[in-house]
Amino acid sequence: MNLFDVYPLNDIEIVKASGSKVWDANGQEYLDLYGGHAVISIGHTHPHYVQRLTDQLNKVGFYSNSVKIALQVELAEKLGQVSGKTDYQLFLCNSGAEANENALKLASFYNNRKKIIAFKGAFHGRTSLAVACTDNPKIIAPVNETDNVIFLPHNDEAALAQAFADYGNEISAVIIEGIQGVGGIKEASVSFLQQIRSLCDQYNAVYIADSVQCGYGRTGLFYSHDYAGVAADVYTMAKGMGNGFPVAGISIAPKFKPWHYMLGTTFGGNHLACAAALAVLEIMEQDNLMQNAEEVGRYLITELKKFEEVKEVRGRGLMIGIDLPEELSQVKKNLLFKQHIFTGEAKPNVIRLLPALNLSMEHANQFLENFKIALKS
Repeated sequence: MNLFDVYPLNDIEIVKASGSKVWDANGQEYLDLYGGHAVISIGHTHPHYVQRLTDQLNKVGFYSNSVKIALQVELAEKLGQVSGKTDYQLFLCNSGAEANENALKLASFYNNRKKIIAFKGAFHGRTSLAVACTDNPKIIAPVNETDNVIFLPHNDEAALAQAFADYGNEISAVIIEGIQGVGGIKEASVSFLQQIRSLCDQYNAVYIADSVQCGYGRTGLFYSHDYAGVAADVYTMAKGMGNGFPVAGISIAPKFKPWHYMLGTTFGGNHLACAAALAVLEIMEQDNLMQNAEEVGRYLITELKKFEEVKEVRGRGLMIGIDLPEELSQVKKNLLFKQHIFTGEAKPNVIRLLPALNLSMEHANQFLENFKIALKS
């Protein structure tokens, strides 16, 4: 049997990782400023994380949600405390797409409506409804197509107001990333998020804050949307939640009342997943990683803006997009194969930085020095 060939692969095999460094099968060291799509939030193979998972595996690795799992209660309490959403409720699942699916389903149960507002440039996942809310026709199969999703221009307040005027009581939810990741590190404006909150209140629609990539402390706030000073009804989270272990969740405002079998999952919230998520939160808290993300990110953004070759630097904290002109399209490849630094990309020519939240100033400066070289290569 062969692998189903859906990913263009770099000819690199990672066999060892520690902190913000990884090593390939040939012993070559790399600086990791991408963290596997913003997944590595506390650094690779953090000792506390490894110990937490090892200890749990030696007790019980899995049992279903048909029994009490004390770790779920502990995780909900810790997540509420660290995120500042102590009165919210937690539903645990396995991936960002699954989190968004459940959030959209919950919204529809709540107000018995079907229409969803999403935005140009959005990426919410690859499963049925999540992909229908994703602005990429190439990955939307015919079975995923629906007239229930309305795509609007990003940050266009007039278009949003008009959509509510036109569809008003048909709108179930508005789903938006605080900072678009795949869309090119584009931040939702404060006034736009405040308008979403206001219109959702007016029309009894649900404000869903997709925090899968931009959340979990990456911007210096636990949920990046909260820089607008208003709370969402549902926050979705995944990537940085388990530092590589598949775990996701939705944080649900108290106005939503659950009933049995409303939502469900086999693997969501299993013992190992909760141990991984608790380890991440414990390390984030004890090492002040949200503050570090804000400080190191601000430094990187300030320094990157000094490069005359760069068209624009976007983002917040350690979610940074470096927009380059077309003639510098080789820079990402140079960084990887010549300077041995992993970064991400967004089309057409944006380099994405999504490192661990404990990225050091030393490693930030290492990147800046090598970025300067890559621009000239």
